[in-house]
Amino acid sequence: MNEIILLTISGDDKPGVTSAITTILAENQINILDIGQAVIHNTLSLGILIEVPKEAESSPMLRDLLFKAHELNMNIRFQPVDADEYEGWVDGQGKSRHIITLLARKITADHIGRVTRIAAEHGLNIDNISRLSGRISLQDATEQTKACVEFSVRGAPHDDAALRAEFLKAASDLDVDIAFQEDNIYRRNRRLVVFDMDSTLIEAEVIDELAKEAGVGDQVIEITEAAMRGEIDFNESFRRRVGLLKGLDASVLQDIAERLPMTEGVEELVSNLKALGFKTAILSGGFTYFGHYLQEKLGFDYVHANELDIVDGKVTGEVKGTIVNGERKAELLREIAEKEGVCLEQTIAVGDGANDLPMLSIAGLGIAFRAKPLVRQSAKQAISTLGLDGILYLIGFRDRDALK
Repeated sequence: MNEIILLTISGDDKPGVTSAITTILAENQINILDIGQAVIHNTLSLGILIEVPKEAESSPMLRDLLFKAHELNMNIRFQPVDADEYEGWVDGQGKSRHIITLLARKITADHIGRVTRIAAEHGLNIDNISRLSGRISLQDATEQTKACVEFSVRGAPHDDAALRAEFLKAASDLDVDIAFQEDNIYRRNRRLVVFDMDSTLIEAEVIDELAKEAGVGDQVIEITEAAMRGEIDFNESFRRRVGLLKGLDASVLQDIAERLPMTEGVEELVSNLKALGFKTAILSGGFTYFGHYLQEKLGFDYVHANELDIVDGKVTGEVKGTIVNGERKAELLREIAEKEGVCLEQTIAVGDGANDLPMLSIAGLGIAFRAKPLVRQSAKQAISTLGLDGILYLIGFRDRDALK
């Protein structure tokens, strides 16, 4: 039987190390069973699992490798691997795989320790750890830094619901975000992203801004908050709030649109999604006027929202057509996905309120963004510590891939 040996080479990173080592292996007709390499702060760690045929066992190959490593000022280690152990490792590659994504302003050892401990306690084995965010300068004192580490893990959790609950609690305790998703073909092939608008794409509830102009701000905000908490039926609350706007001069809509505060990271997110070929849509319980304003500004492909009824330059207190509530958002997601020729598993939905849960639940990746506790607990994933561009990390995007 051929011998299996794990070569581990480490030291200061420099060009030509991998080439020099594999050249010696090639001269001895060595079969490479596995290979992996990482560089952290100019320090190389290279692992090569090789199969050494009987006729090569008496060759000076190991001696040549040792001399070459010395010449390159690298450390090299030879570790025999039992054949049964190797076969067990091969069998393990058929196990289910998941991705754990840790997002924070800055990542600490406490964050890594908590995430990896939870994973281990639920029977998950870490195969690979990658940093998706760019390096952070020690001189960078801004609060808008962002950091992301991705863990590729193997195995099925003992209790999926319990694992997610522990990650959610850890995220709350540590003020970070932790996403856990299956690593399948759909994760790497998302094609459509749909967004709620108010308190998601913009840091405001437009109807509240309209209400302030109409002098009924406190009344509308109270109804809005109750609806976002899921305490009032959306259709009922919407009609009550719009009814309070009766008589408002329509000229204020443009002023409100121009002063709407954009959510952190929204421009970076949408521009990169467009560059990657994603289709994007606004599915909002707000109003079409403001959705179209964002469409023109950022380039969304679709806008579906409620249309205010305006007569003689005044808001009538009514809306035209079907109200875009939670169920309607889910229907629209299905319709757009079908039109674009993608399955629901290839879609991403992002929102913050209870009326977003239907679309979050059917999307391949449903993300509660800076959401109320009820929505965070119900959604598949949640982002609260970073801006909207943190969503790029959940699809495996790296900072170095971003548009300049």
